[in-house]
Amino acid sequence: MRQVKNYSKILIMKSRYRLQIGETQRILLFFMACLFLLPTATALQVTGLYDHLIAVNNESDAERNRAIREAFEAVVLKVTGEHRWLEHPSIEQALENAQSYVEGISYSSEMVPLVVTPNPSSSLPPSLAPRVERRFIEVNFAASLIDQLLASANIPVWTSNRPSVLVWMALQNAEGERKMLTVEENQQIVSYIQNFAEQRAIPIIFPVLDFEDRRSLSVDVVWSLDDSAIIEASERYGADSILTGRLYFTASGELVGLWQFIFQGETQIFDGFDEDLNAYLHAPLDRITSQLASYFSLVPEATTQQIVRLQVEGIRDLNAYSALLSYVRGLGLVDSVVTAALDGERLELELGLVGDSGQLFELIALDRDLLPIQSSQAGSRGVLHYRWTR
Repeated sequence: MRQVKNYSKILIMKSRYRLQIGETQRILLFFMACLFLLPTATALQVTGLYDHLIAVNNESDAERNRAIREAFEAVVLKVTGEHRWLEHPSIEQALENAQSYVEGISYSSEMVPLVVTPNPSSSLPPSLAPRVERRFIEVNFAASLIDQLLASANIPVWTSNRPSVLVWMALQNAEGERKMLTVEENQQIVSYIQNFAEQRAIPIIFPVLDFEDRRSLSVDVVWSLDDSAIIEASERYGADSILTGRLYFTASGELVGLWQFIFQGETQIFDGFDEDLNAYLHAPLDRITSQLASYFSLVPEATTQQIVRLQVEGIRDLNAYSALLSYVRGLGLVDSVVTAALDGERLELELGLVGDSGQLFELIALDRDLLPIQSSQAGSRGVLHYRWTR
């Protein structure tokens, strides 16, 4: 448990601009780990997009400036989803003055496990590993300034409503013995994937591997990357995409395998080879994250705004009304919300978008809180028509 010292939060500057894109409730991504064990899932409103935690050696000005630069790059990567934007001239120039985008910083300390020689097959519980104290600095960037920077550079932004990824893995040792990846037995692999999920703000889910999972999907079926069987077994989790991997630990210490990614009805297969476990895992995770970001991201439009009408059935009481407004305001491309009409259980909202209605339709489709009543994006009078199910 991180122990926060008695440091007052150091406010570097306050935002002078109204937040435009991606403002959501501040729920720590760490708690997404709780979702890894749930039998149902959907797209999530990820949070902490504009914050980053970095280990530091001390609290000197030089170390703080280094951490702010690294945090700036990490936040830009989370918000855009793709490494290539870090090389954009506008981002490289802004990096030289990263402190001007900071809203506040705070220091903390935490007892963390001592890093030892990696052993992928180790089942030693983390609680038994030796621990040392580490210092951290959390850097909070002004979301409005980051969004304005990206908009001015015409760089797409990946909103906070992000698709979930279900991960199945089959492991084979040098003796030919195969087993499914489990949270309990493969801590190093699981911890790396969970850390990647937190660093890149991508909801990743592990199957519970209960009786139903094991009856539906054997380790040999996962190893064969049978997409039909994997899709059928994955239906109970409601994930938006599926990443399946097979990993062979050779006698010489090399890691060899294949990966399969299923998204939007399409299946991709790509190989994997490395001598380092973390590098082996990073490559496919980075690849699919970039692909999802490229699919869902949009270029902020700072000067124009599209107005869309959203008609929602099933608003039975004040709680439903409040929950719907909170949900809609959490959609990254919604800049303004106005109640246009209320008739019984039917509510009509006027939304100001920084994207277009097609992008709004895609974002809503990631969730199950709003179900379309009409198959067309535009119903009568150009109104998007949905039913509230929460």
